[in-house]
Amino acid sequence: MRGYYTPEQIRNAEAPLLGSLPNGVLMRRAAYGLATVVAGELAVRTGGIAGRRVTILVGTGDNGGDGLWAGAYLRRRGVSVSALLLDPTRVHAEGLEALRSSGGRVVSRCGPADIVVDAIVGISGKGPLRPDAAAVVEQITAPIVAVDVPSGVDAETGAVSGPAVSADVTVTFGARKPVHVLAVPRCGRIELVDIGLELPAPAMASFEPVDVGRAWPMPTASDDKYSQGVVGVLAGSATFPGAALLCVGAAVAATSGMVRYVGSAGAEVVSHCPEVVAASDLDAAGQVQAWVVGPGFGTDEDSAEIVRRVLETDLPVVVDADALTILARNERWVAGRAAPTLLTPHAGEFARLTGSDPAPDRVGAVRDLAARWGVTVLLKGRATIVADAEGTTFVSDAGGSAASTAGSGDVLSGILGALLASGMTPSTAAACGAKVHALAAARAAHGSDGEFAAPISASPLRESIRDAIRTVRSVTV
Repeated sequence: MRGYYTPEQIRNAEAPLLGSLPNGVLMRRAAYGLATVVAGELAVRTGGIAGRRVTILVGTGDNGGDGLWAGAYLRRRGVSVSALLLDPTRVHAEGLEALRSSGGRVVSRCGPADIVVDAIVGISGKGPLRPDAAAVVEQITAPIVAVDVPSGVDAETGAVSGPAVSADVTVTFGARKPVHVLAVPRCGRIELVDIGLELPAPAMASFEPVDVGRAWPMPTASDDKYSQGVVGVLAGSATFPGAALLCVGAAVAATSGMVRYVGSAGAEVVSHCPEVVAASDLDAAGQVQAWVVGPGFGTDEDSAEIVRRVLETDLPVVVDADALTILARNERWVAGRAAPTLLTPHAGEFARLTGSDPAPDRVGAVRDLAARWGVTVLLKGRATIVADAEGTTFVSDAGGSAASTAGSGDVLSGILGALLASGMTPSTAAACGAKVHALAAARAAHGSDGEFAAPISASPLRESIRDAIRTVRSVTV
């Protein structure tokens, strides 16, 4: 599992080292790691290191100092290093002296370079780039290596409120910060430099494929179809019968238990998935271990009554799509509910539930809703956020936008329902389900050879679920 740490956690972890090590040692550790990454980028991108050109955009404080010291180390390897000081009156004095002593130059403009190092603002910075810095960054055509965080991108939320750097590589020190998963397109590839920090529990974490593979429910010698989990799916309508097929098909693919379907699309569901047991109404559904309610379900009074009845049970429930719209008018149905409840909104549905957009602090917004309602919330997006009522937080970067297609959420809710029925906690189910959902989308879009084939729809995404499960299971062997 990969952890992400807030700027405050990092500063607190640095404090003992700053107090025990000679002055400047910690900065030079970080700078040496930064210089090593920049040298590697030069070698890969230009075929060499000596004689190549690096420009460092130097802001105030320690971030600028990291860049200046890295420039001094690069000079020792024969790199031509120039430093553009954005505020010469507040530059890191020791770092500037080290750069000048090594033969680095201070310049007044950003000339041609093989790589530009963004050392403008560190993890304590807030808000967009200032106009002078923004003007410099706008003219850059070379690859950019950011120091700790792309300047202008909030280190804790990943939010961008104005001009900001888009880096090809971000070199971070000690531990990854939330920005490194919440704003991946801005950060580029992340390189972590170990500087010897003793870290607390992370603010949030992401499941790696090996974690998902270990957690995924697999049948044992003593299991039968009931012990593996029976999930009930309430989805689809005369207007949206496809939602039922997508949700049910995903639930069937996700585990080896049993799926019961309730709704108007029973004939279509069984024709596509003959292993599913279909019923026309809730009273005839039979026993289940968890419910999924909402995809393509409708928002009329009859639908609302079914949502209410499901939420009155003592079973885990995944609430998605139309059921979220119904729930926005009936918060009391989940308030104080003892059984696990997992809400799966996209940004628009989240706004209907809460009255406000989750941006710019998506993590904070999800945690707040989960705590206020006593539920687990999965907020969909390129970076999917999961938080439960106790504040446990997971994040899953999809790695792309392959899953941004109609019906994709119906597939995800089917996966999540199957995992809840198997006995997983809602937060673990959400973290694992989001990861497999993203891997399935990538597999469908890119094929077995990894090359991008074509945009996908939800049907091939659903069909790739088992391939994604095989992938995460294979890394546990």
